Amino acid sequence: MNLEDLDKKYILNTYAKKYVNFTKGNNATLFDDKNNNFIDFTAGIGVVSVGHGNETLSKSIYEQASNLIHTSNLYSIEPQIKLAQKISHLAKMDMAMFFANSGAEANEGAIKIARKYGQKNFENKRYKIITLKNSFHGRTITTVKATGQDKFHTKNFSPYPAGFSYDNTIDDIYTSIDNETVAVMIELVQGEGGVLPFAKKDIQELEIFLQKNKILFMVDEVQTGIYRTGEFLASNLYDIKPDIITIAKGLAGGVPIGAVLCKHKNIFEAGDHGSTFGGNYLSTQASSTVLDILVKLKKDGTLDETIVYFTKKLNEIYIKYQNLFLDEVGLGLMLGLRLKDSNILSKIVALCFEKKLLVLRAGENTLRFLPPLTITNDEIDEGFKRLDDVLANI
Repeated sequence: MNLEDLDKKYILNTYAKKYVNFTKGNNATLFDDKNNNFIDFTAGIGVVSVGHGNETLSKSIYEQASNLIHTSNLYSIEPQIKLAQKISHLAKMDMAMFFANSGAEANEGAIKIARKYGQKNFENKRYKIITLKNSFHGRTITTVKATGQDKFHTKNFSPYPAGFSYDNTIDDIYTSIDNETVAVMIELVQGEGGVLPFAKKDIQELEIFLQKNKILFMVDEVQTGIYRTGEFLASNLYDIKPDIITIAKGLAGGVPIGAVLCKHKNIFEAGDHGSTFGGNYLSTQASSTVLDILVKLKKDGTLDETIVYFTKKLNEIYIKYQNLFLDEVGLGLMLGLRLKDSNILSKIVALCFEKKLLVLRAGENTLRFLPPLTITNDEIDEGFKRLDDVLANI
């Protein structure tokens, strides 16, 4: 049986996938089993932050795996503790951490913190969490319900947990808060919802209001974190210090990990939460190495130069194809082109694949770009050349 037949026989049908067999990668370039090269403007949906086949990361993973991969969280884990210290330092916030395996798990942890905070700090327990329309917070039953997109709330998986409501705008949040509201959870740039950044002033004003009213401000940085928007956290870019931040995706360059950062260091007690694999030796050592690589790129100016160059090439495409695009959106290397006609989005993504360029879709009408943060100018040039070839024939 060929790969496609085997996949269909043994893998549950949860993804509309292309049956290509990638066998190796070099930074932002992937190679299949026929040695065709693909320019990767997706980074595994924002995960492969330091590129494919990164030698420094590979060496670090090998050395750690040769000694210890896992013991359990019943014992202290040195790379986990040092990673938490490093993250707190880079975030410029005094926060304690819980390590999980994904963004959804990180958001589950954040929601549990909010529920316990609502139990401990109010005479009548508060438990409601406000999120935004077009948000995306995960695929578990609870984080699907936290997600403000109706298409995820199908009857197939109901009933869903109570306690979530969705507002259209930041301004709407103020009037939605009631005496059972414990937290507001937002993405500073909505990724899956259409690469939509919120205005800095609006976010800062919301933070002040929530702090005054002792309501938790929770920021989902699963996609925006780890230098994706140009700073370590989008929260740094917005000059805010939320009560809770969640991160994942680019943190370990492809090794599964997620984390909850929390100002309220004593909110949990032993037994309140846990994860068998979360924060083990392998994932936290990989994460620490990824951060070392990215800190260097940020400090020497390479990351900022890459953002400027990628944005310049994207703008050239936007200007050239004004007949197709409404707007350029995003921050850093989390970018998108908003289409006038949403019906051609799937066609563009498919044709890009045929031209051996990997791109993403977001929302109803946005062509999304999440390249590795280490992408070279040559890879950028080649990728946009392939995109130009596609758009010229639309």
